[in-house]
Amino acid sequence: MTAVPSRDDIARAAVAIAPHVRRTPVVEIGYGAGSRTHLKLELLQHAGSFKPRGAFTTVLAAPARPERLVAASGGNHGLAVAHVGRSLGIPAEIFVPVSAPVVKVDGLRALGAQVHLVGATFAEAYAASLDVAGAPGSLALHAYDAPGTVTGQGTLAVELEQDLPDLDTVVVAVGGGGLAGGVAAWFAGTSTRVVAVEPTGCPTLHEALAAGAPVDVAPSGVAADSLGASRIGAIGFAALRDATSVLVDGADVVEARRWLWRETRLLAEPGGAAAMAALLSGAYVPAPDERVAVVVCGGNSDPADL
Repeated sequence: MTAVPSRDDIARAAVAIAPHVRRTPVVEIGYGAGSRTHLKLELLQHAGSFKPRGAFTTVLAAPARPERLVAASGGNHGLAVAHVGRSLGIPAEIFVPVSAPVVKVDGLRALGAQVHLVGATFAEAYAASLDVAGAPGSLALHAYDAPGTVTGQGTLAVELEQDLPDLDTVVVAVGGGGLAGGVAAWFAGTSTRVVAVEPTGCPTLHEALAAGAPVDVAPSGVAADSLGASRIGAIGFAALRDATSVLVDGADVVEARRWLWRETRLLAEPGGAAAMAALLSGAYVPAPDERVAVVVCGGNSDPADL
């Protein structure tokens, strides 16, 4: 299914999940001469990333209460599904690649999930999850390419529009396209532009836009654990066709992560710092009077590797 969620879809999801998610803050930072730059602190969301928005949306919209939740994840989606399962009293089974950061695997187990370490990539972990996902009573939650996921992630944009009504630009990282696609779906038809940021090692959207359709890539690099989808989701791609796509080097992501800690005391994971890397590296240069929101989308990382 490639239908992009409507603003009505996203608005209804925002109401449905409001009791279950945090409304994360927006702070203005002193960056850029004359520019008005803000950070959307989604790393403060439950489970350390934006992912619970889509997971709660999917589970709460299910026609019947599932007996178990099943997900494949590089880490953050699994943490979100495990959090949703614990919150709603539903067992969760999470399939993650063996390359998943230890801090995320430990977090999954701390949330009570049954963890399966399988394969080298998200795609391999996803394939391994299919038998359990297809069992009676299971509800499979896709990390990025499912209507409930994209609709739920778009609720972040509802908050941004309410907090910053004169917002010109949202700068957001892209992995499989769930978050960026949801944000783009909310702002479609408005004057707010979306700048989609990817590390050069994980260019799923950039390559898809060049080819005119989703294509396979080989994810690599410092942010591959959270942005390392092998192919942009069909829904995200449909929503992001008019977005501005920019690439940043892995070194830019590392520096952005250090900058966020040094200047704001935010401990972002590499994928969570990718959007800020676009501004710091000059991959995207706002106009002097442009009001920009940068989404810091995840903080599940070990402080020791900062």
